Amino acid sequence: MSTIVSALVPPTEGKLHRNIDWRGAFWVASGVPALVLFSIGGIAGTTGKLAFLIWTVSMIMGFLQSFTYAEIAGLFPNKSGGASIYGATAWLRYSKFIAPLSVWCNWFAWSPVLSLGCSIAAAYILNALAPLPLFTDTSPEVAAYIAANTGASAADAIAAVSAAATPAIRNWTLYGHTLGPVSFTVNATFFIGAVLMLIIFSIQHRGILGTANVQKYIGLFVIIPMLIVGVVPIVTGQIDWANFSPLVPLAAAYAPEPGAWNIAGWTLVLGGMFIAAWSTYGFETAVCYTSEFKTPGTDTFKAIFYSGLLCMLLFILVPFTFQGVLGLNGMLATPIVDGSGVADALAGMVGGGQLIHSLLVMLMILALVLCIMTAMAGSSRTLYQGSVDGWLPRYLSHVNEHGAPTRAMWTDLIFNLFVLAIASADATSFFFILAVSNCGYIIFNFLNLNAGWIHRIDNGHIARPWKAPSWLLGLGAILAYVNMIFMGAGAKIWNPMALWAGLITAALIIPVFCFRHYIQDKGKFPDHMLADLGMTSSDLAVRKAGILPYLTLIAGVVVMLLANWLFVI
Repeated sequence: MSTIVSALVPPTEGKLHRNIDWRGAFWVASGVPALVLFSIGGIAGTTGKLAFLIWTVSMIMGFLQSFTYAEIAGLFPNKSGGASIYGATAWLRYSKFIAPLSVWCNWFAWSPVLSLGCSIAAAYILNALAPLPLFTDTSPEVAAYIAANTGASAADAIAAVSAAATPAIRNWTLYGHTLGPVSFTVNATFFIGAVLMLIIFSIQHRGILGTANVQKYIGLFVIIPMLIVGVVPIVTGQIDWANFSPLVPLAAAYAPEPGAWNIAGWTLVLGGMFIAAWSTYGFETAVCYTSEFKTPGTDTFKAIFYSGLLCMLLFILVPFTFQGVLGLNGMLATPIVDGSGVADALAGMVGGGQLIHSLLVMLMILALVLCIMTAMAGSSRTLYQGSVDGWLPRYLSHVNEHGAPTRAMWTDLIFNLFVLAIASADATSFFFILAVSNCGYIIFNFLNLNAGWIHRIDNGHIARPWKAPSWLLGLGAILAYVNMIFMGAGAKIWNPMALWAGLITAALIIPVFCFRHYIQDKGKFPDHMLADLGMTSSDLAVRKAGILPYLTLIAGVVVMLLANWLFVI
């Protein structure tokens, strides 16, 4: 407990500042529910009428897993960066390379929220400022075209007049190209998204206290309308219960025909569970700020627990009403699947005229801004603490006078400008980025859920401000393998190359870590890295868990590969 007491001493130069309590972390993490906007259309398109169930089961899994994170976070009152940092220390005894893998995978899982969120927000803004024209068979323009072009069908006429009336900015592109399985483009969406990213960067430059204060007010403006969207259709009787049955998978993705509970059907379901995890597990970011808590011993558990309750409510409620109102055919519409029309659809569910519709769309844009702020705050601190602990390059350890890790934030920003160009190209490229980043998230999740019991064995003597029931710790370890099934079976649903691209991206930590550890640090870890555990580098030779961690890793790889082989379309 002495580390917790000493942590309350005013921060020295170059350190994160202890400026917030659990409420501050709660508001910083309040952007997580907006992650539902990223993939609600994609999951509906691949799982059909099972979509609401996918979100519900995934959220329950995320909540159960969070208790493991809450325990291990309490062991490190002087660290920031989240569960990946705390879990990595458990693996350090068994491999120098597995520990930084956890940190790296967590970073490249969270960081693309910046670019993906900005691309969706930019699409919403474009829809508001330069909406696509809507014509039907009865539109005067369509009738005029048919009259002027003998033999033209209504479909041809609609396509022609729509193309002519589409604002030029919707088709403008400065540069575009294809790169492997994805495309990238520098268009209007890219530039709008880049401006949003810079605005968010400037807010976070003021440190965690300023970030939390801004997000508290944005969070209120976002959580309340998401609750309205979730509740109003139920109260007004708009839910069509026929939209929830039969509970069978689709025969094929993005097609309305029902399928069966066969291998192909289960593959689509597991693909939905895979991509939902990227959103529903995300509230674990509430423990990214342990070294910035005033009283980390109590704030850590409260932050993740109450953030989890908020996510439990919104991740179950919003997809349920979304499906109940739109139905299968509505959810399979192109603007819903690619995400560009989700805000319009959610606002339309509430009704109230054009003013209310426009207001709700604006609030959905704010929701995306909120989750982008959450991601930048969390992912930059993961880079910062990874650098402080000797896993990532030294330059990332810098913080400004406000206690903000600005070099890590600039690294996030520059990386995400490249990713934004890919995400802005089309839905295929967007979901490729999402699937690759989620591969990293599942790997991090697997390592950290198992870090819970490893810490119990190796560091069981250390006092825990909050200790999870043993059955929950064991359940988390089991769910780690369930998540590996999701990854092995489900990643390919979003792109045939997603799983392998994710594994290659994860492996990039090897040269990065080797540069820091063997070139910059001459093969030694910083002494302070293990200070919270009362350990020194010489203590790492003691491995009380024996071969169990190695068997765990082998079993995880085997489960993933078997799932990839067995579950096919």
